[in-house]
Amino acid sequence: MTAARALPDDSAPLHEDRLDYTPTARSVTLARRRAARLVTAWGHPHRAGEVALLVSELATNALIHGSLRGRLFRVHLAVTGGAIRIEVSDPRGERLPGIREAEQDECYGRGLVIVDAVADRWGVEPRTVGKTVFAELALQAGPHRLAASRQASGRTTTTRRPRV
Repeated sequence: MTAARALPDDSAPLHEDRLDYTPTARSVTLARRRAARLVTAWGHPHRAGEVALLVSELATNALIHGSLRGRLFRVHLAVTGGAIRIEVSDPRGERLPGIREAEQDECYGRGLVIVDAVADRWGVEPRTVGKTVFAELALQAGPHRLAASRQASGRTTTTRRPRV
Protein backbone atom coordinates (compact mmCIF):
# COMPACT_ATOMS: atom_id res chain seq x y z
CA MET A 1 0.00 0.00 0.00
CA THR A 2 1.28 3.47 -0.82
CA ALA A 3 2.04 5.94 1.92
CA ALA A 4 -0.49 8.68 2.49
CA ARG A 5 0.55 11.91 0.79
CA ALA A 6 -0.35 15.42 1.82
CA LEU A 7 -2.46 16.98 -0.91
CA PRO A 8 -3.02 20.71 -1.33
CA ASP A 9 -6.18 21.93 0.39
CA ASP A 10 -8.11 22.32 -2.89
CA SER A 11 -7.06 18.83 -3.98
CA ALA A 12 -8.69 16.60 -1.39
CA PRO A 13 -9.87 13.44 -3.19
CA LEU A 14 -13.55 13.54 -4.10
CA HIS A 15 -13.44 9.99 -5.51
CA GLU A 16 -10.79 7.28 -5.19
CA ASP A 17 -10.26 3.70 -6.29
CA ARG A 18 -7.37 1.25 -5.83
CA LEU A 19 -7.11 -2.25 -7.20
CA ASP A 20 -4.23 -4.71 -7.49
CA TYR A 21 -3.82 -6.75 -10.67
CA THR A 22 -1.88 -9.85 -11.62
CA PRO A 23 0.87 -9.10 -14.16
CA THR A 24 -0.93 -10.45 -17.24
CA ALA A 25 -2.09 -8.83 -20.47
CA ARG A 26 -5.72 -9.43 -19.47
CA SER A 27 -5.21 -7.23 -16.41
CA VAL A 28 -4.37 -4.24 -18.61
CA THR A 29 -7.71 -4.62 -20.38
CA LEU A 30 -9.56 -4.98 -17.07
CA ALA A 31 -7.82 -1.93 -15.56
CA ARG A 32 -8.53 0.21 -18.64
CA ARG A 33 -12.23 -0.69 -18.69
CA ARG A 34 -12.62 -0.21 -14.94
CA ALA A 35 -10.97 3.23 -15.07
CA ALA A 36 -13.19 4.44 -17.91
CA ARG A 37 -16.31 3.15 -16.15
CA LEU A 38 -15.37 4.79 -12.83
CA VAL A 39 -14.43 8.16 -14.31
CA THR A 40 -17.75 8.19 -16.19
CA ALA A 41 -19.66 7.29 -13.00
CA TRP A 42 -17.78 10.02 -11.13
CA GLY A 43 -19.15 12.65 -13.53
CA HIS A 44 -16.35 13.04 -16.09
CA PRO A 45 -17.44 11.01 -19.14
CA HIS A 46 -15.65 13.48 -21.46
CA ARG A 47 -12.31 12.41 -19.91
CA ALA A 48 -12.98 8.64 -19.83
CA GLY A 49 -11.17 7.96 -23.11
CA GLU A 50 -8.05 9.82 -22.01
CA VAL A 51 -8.06 8.10 -18.62
CA ALA A 52 -8.48 4.70 -20.29
CA LEU A 53 -5.55 5.43 -22.62
CA LEU A 54 -3.30 6.58 -19.77
CA VAL A 55 -4.18 3.56 -17.62
CA SER A 56 -3.53 1.27 -20.56
CA GLU A 57 -0.10 2.76 -21.31
CA LEU A 58 1.04 2.92 -17.68
CA ALA A 59 -0.26 -0.57 -16.84
CA THR A 60 1.38 -2.02 -19.97
CA ASN A 61 4.68 -0.45 -18.92
CA ALA A 62 4.28 -1.92 -15.43
CA LEU A 63 3.58 -5.31 -16.97
CA ILE A 64 6.49 -5.25 -19.43
CA HIS A 65 9.13 -3.37 -17.46
CA GLY A 66 8.10 -3.49 -13.80
CA SER A 67 6.67 -6.89 -13.05
CA LEU A 68 8.20 -9.61 -10.93
CA ARG A 69 6.93 -13.16 -10.65
CA GLY A 70 4.33 -13.44 -7.92
CA ARG A 71 4.04 -9.66 -7.40
CA LEU A 72 1.01 -7.57 -8.31
CA PHE A 73 0.81 -4.09 -9.80
CA ARG A 74 -1.63 -1.49 -8.48
CA VAL A 75 -3.81 1.03 -10.30
CA HIS A 76 -4.98 3.98 -8.20
CA LEU A 77 -7.40 6.59 -9.53
CA ALA A 78 -8.24 9.81 -7.70
CA VAL A 79 -10.45 12.71 -8.70
CA THR A 80 -9.94 16.03 -6.93
CA GLY A 81 -11.53 19.40 -7.55
CA GLY A 82 -8.80 20.18 -10.06
CA ALA A 83 -7.51 16.95 -11.61
CA ILE A 84 -7.85 13.27 -12.34
CA ARG A 85 -4.75 11.42 -11.15
CA ILE A 86 -3.82 7.97 -12.43
CA GLU A 87 -1.12 6.05 -10.57
CA VAL A 88 0.33 2.67 -11.49
CA SER A 89 2.71 1.09 -8.98
CA ASP A 90 5.00 -1.88 -9.63
CA PRO A 91 7.74 -3.69 -7.67
CA ARG A 92 10.71 -2.72 -9.89
CA GLY A 93 12.00 0.55 -8.46
CA GLU A 94 15.36 0.21 -10.20
CA ARG A 95 13.75 0.37 -13.66
CA LEU A 96 12.76 4.00 -14.10
CA PRO A 97 10.77 5.04 -17.16
CA GLY A 98 11.93 7.60 -19.67
CA ILE A 99 10.80 8.95 -23.01
CA ARG A 100 12.75 7.65 -25.97
CA GLU A 101 12.46 7.86 -29.73
CA ALA A 102 11.29 4.53 -31.11
CA GLU A 103 12.38 3.51 -34.58
CA GLN A 104 9.61 3.31 -37.18
CA ASP A 105 9.87 -0.48 -37.41
CA GLU A 106 9.79 -1.05 -33.61
CA CYS A 107 6.61 -2.44 -32.08
CA TYR A 108 7.29 -0.93 -28.64
CA GLY A 109 8.71 2.26 -27.18
CA ARG A 110 5.95 4.82 -27.67
CA GLY A 111 3.99 4.48 -24.41
CA LEU A 112 5.51 7.41 -22.55
CA VAL A 113 5.42 9.56 -25.67
CA ILE A 114 1.66 8.99 -25.64
CA VAL A 115 1.44 9.67 -21.89
CA ASP A 116 3.44 12.87 -22.35
CA ALA A 117 1.15 14.01 -25.18
CA VAL A 118 -2.12 13.28 -23.33
CA ALA A 119 -1.37 14.09 -19.68
CA ASP A 120 -1.00 17.60 -18.32
CA ARG A 121 1.65 16.28 -15.96
CA TRP A 122 3.32 12.93 -15.32
CA GLY A 123 6.20 11.62 -13.29
CA VAL A 124 7.71 8.93 -11.10
CA GLU A 125 7.64 8.58 -7.32
CA PRO A 126 9.89 6.11 -5.51
CA ARG A 127 8.38 3.68 -3.02
CA THR A 128 9.99 1.59 -0.31
CA VAL A 129 9.65 -1.33 -2.70
CA GLY A 130 9.16 -0.36 -6.34
CA LYS A 131 7.90 2.84 -7.89
CA THR A 132 4.73 4.67 -8.84
CA VAL A 133 4.32 6.26 -12.25
CA PHE A 134 1.54 8.82 -12.35
CA ALA A 135 -0.27 10.98 -14.89
CA GLU A 136 -2.67 13.84 -14.25
CA LEU A 137 -5.40 15.44 -16.32
CA ALA A 138 -6.52 18.94 -15.32
CA LEU A 139 -10.26 19.34 -14.84
CA GLN A 140 -10.28 23.14 -14.71
CA ALA A 141 -8.78 25.75 -16.99
CA GLY A 142 -5.05 25.46 -17.52
CA PRO A 143 -2.29 23.32 -16.06
CA HIS A 144 -1.33 26.10 -13.59
CA ARG A 145 -3.33 24.30 -10.89
CA LEU A 146 -1.19 21.21 -11.44
CA ALA A 147 2.02 23.27 -11.37
CA ALA A 148 1.02 24.72 -8.02
CA SER A 149 0.28 21.27 -6.58
CA ARG A 150 3.64 20.01 -7.90
CA GLN A 151 5.50 22.80 -6.07
CA ALA A 152 3.57 22.15 -2.87
CA SER A 153 4.13 18.40 -2.86
CA GLY A 154 7.89 18.21 -3.55
CA ARG A 155 7.47 15.10 -5.72
CA THR A 156 9.79 13.97 -8.47
CA THR A 157 7.96 14.87 -11.66
CA THR A 158 8.28 15.39 -15.34
CA THR A 159 6.09 18.19 -16.63
CA ARG A 160 5.06 17.95 -20.21
CA ARG A 161 5.39 20.86 -22.57
CA PRO A 162 2.43 23.29 -22.64
CA ARG A 163 -0.19 22.50 -25.25
CA VAL A 164 -0.19 24.92 -28.16
